[in-house]
Amino acid sequence: MIDDDSPLDLDFLLREDISDVHFEIPAVPPTLTAWQKLKDADAPAAWDSLREWVEWVTVRYDFSESVVPVCWWRHDELVEELAALHASHIAAFDPSDAGLGPIRWHEQLDVARARLRHAYYGQCSNGHKAHQPREWANAVDDREWDAWASQSHSK
Repeated sequence: MIDDDSPLDLDFLLREDISDVHFEIPAVPPTLTAWQKLKDADAPAAWDSLREWVEWVTVRYDFSESVVPVCWWRHDELVEELAALHASHIAAFDPSDAGLGPIRWHEQLDVARARLRHAYYGQCSNGHKAHQPREWANAVDDREWDAWASQSHSK
């Protein structure tokens, strides 16, 4: 006989009711793009989504071209910063947010503006100028490295 007032019996019944419920949690939220792992098949959707958002945010928040140039997509560091800001914006307006997401996003926007200025130095004001990325090929003498790495150097 089940005692209707017993909390243990209610717990048992609740567990029975949800025992067949399965929750699927995605490993990576769909709003995040790991650019270094992006597959060609997924690239158009990822780039189009980011472009649409960048065009919106630069108008909405009046970013000058000296901060986000029209060739932003050709500057890797800007892509990473803007993609992170985009993902943060989506998370801030998630329906599950308790209401603080938008204000926190705006606080982060202030931080992001400085980061965006640092990511782009205004070199494309008269058309895109390709940035020469840092190269590691032949940058480190392997013998010198091996000698260094063979010791802990802890003091």
